[in-house]
Amino acid sequence: MTIIDYIHTLSDNPYFGAGFGLFGLGAGAALLRKGMHTGILLFRRHYMITLEVPCRDKSYQWLLQWITYKGAKETQHLSVETSFEQKDTGHIKTRYDFIPSIGTHFLRYEGNWIKVERTREQQTLDIQMGIPWETVQLTAFGRDKSIYFNILEEARQMALKKHEGKTIMYTAMGSEWRQFGHPKNRRPLESVVLDTGIAERIINDCREFIQNHSWYSDRGIPYRRGYLLYGPPGCGKSSFITALAGELERGICVLNLSERGLTDDRLNHLLAVAPQQTIILLEDIDAAFVSREESKEVSAAYAGLNRVTFSGLLNCLDGVASTEARILFMTTNYLERLDPALVRPGRVDVKEYIGWCSEKQVEQMFLRFYKSDGNNEATQLAKQFAENITSQKRNVSPAQIQGFFMFYKNDPDSVLKNVSHIWELT
Repeated sequence: MTIIDYIHTLSDNPYFGAGFGLFGLGAGAALLRKGMHTGILLFRRHYMITLEVPCRDKSYQWLLQWITYKGAKETQHLSVETSFEQKDTGHIKTRYDFIPSIGTHFLRYEGNWIKVERTREQQTLDIQMGIPWETVQLTAFGRDKSIYFNILEEARQMALKKHEGKTIMYTAMGSEWRQFGHPKNRRPLESVVLDTGIAERIINDCREFIQNHSWYSDRGIPYRRGYLLYGPPGCGKSSFITALAGELERGICVLNLSERGLTDDRLNHLLAVAPQQTIILLEDIDAAFVSREESKEVSAAYAGLNRVTFSGLLNCLDGVASTEARILFMTTNYLERLDPALVRPGRVDVKEYIGWCSEKQVEQMFLRFYKSDGNNEATQLAKQFAENITSQKRNVSPAQIQGFFMFYKNDPDSVLKNVSHIWELT
């Protein structure tokens, strides 16, 4: 029997025919499924574009707010974020923001449908933030990446507009900076009354530094600026820095060098990753270190409490690995306690004494608190009050004067009658 005859015999067998038919259908279905899978992969690869944003990325919160604004109107599956906002009237308003919940959502942007997948891994935690790891993935038709650039830029602008006219405070959490509290209304610069010329000198120096990056690079000078404000407590050092940040439209990164767990490496990293357009503030720098001349008297147990070394701080300020494009302020109540190496030029470029109130300063504070509006009587009262203060031959701080004014908010005459009570507020 030839092979052809054998094949004809098998084809006449009904069992073999049925089995071959089922095999053919199965193979055809498998090939079709494989083809569709390959086709979908090729289509996604060449005709769809995907963007994944992890929760650690700086634009993650911006994108969530943007999705809230764009997508919460078009989805029925929501989660809520409750926040509190203080109005200019002093009242606290409760605000509810509805965000698309974990899962898949669809929204429309500039004529394109975008698939939004928000995922959360309960088994994986973000160590720094202490929350489950989240990602947001956007998928759209086309090959033009500009759609995602536009979305991220729109989200950034939306976040900036939300914080417009506000001062954002940052604090160190682990190895990164986190926003601390709610953004504050910018403090007017004129609300902090310093002695004549001090505020103008610091502001002009800051603006000259910000506007002359090329001057530094052309001469090979590190582009950073350090300021030290020193003087008695309650004289307005921290208040002025807050008002200055608002004037320069910058945030403030507050760093405590005495924080437990802060090391040289972590300090260097924090200074390197500080948010853009911010002022770094090291308050009470004298409390973190003592002068090397005095360190011999400090017990070894006390010295071991601080894991940030003095040499590590100096290297962070102007070492080979120190960052540039940085404005750093330090404050102290005791200049004599600081090591000369810490305040030398290059680490501290500008030193300003913020001291006890002068007669002119007291007069300006009076007019600031009790609005004169060009009233000659108020001006005369201010001069009389300032003369009464200076005639006592005793030091007085702006904090004492402001606290004294608070007892007589609308009664400047009583202020003059009770001048001697100011020194009872210490």
